Amino acid sequence: MSAGVREIRIRDASGIYRVMYVVKFEEAIYVLHCFQKKTQATPKPDKEIAAARYWAIVRERKGQR
Repeated sequence: MSAGVREIRIRDASGIYRVMYVVKFEEAIYVLHCFQKKTQATPKPDKEIAAARYWAIVRERKGQR
């Protein structure tokens, strides 16, 4: 992932959840991906989803300048 990407970890009776978000941009917090964890490591597809969304945001923001 990239610098600025953070993760919130939530545990409750129904399982363990992760929320991946980015705070790199001053005026917004972007939630990249939320999912339920079923293994110790973060699954590769979940990392890929978050990364693709992060880079889509970066490209979109470059186009706004």
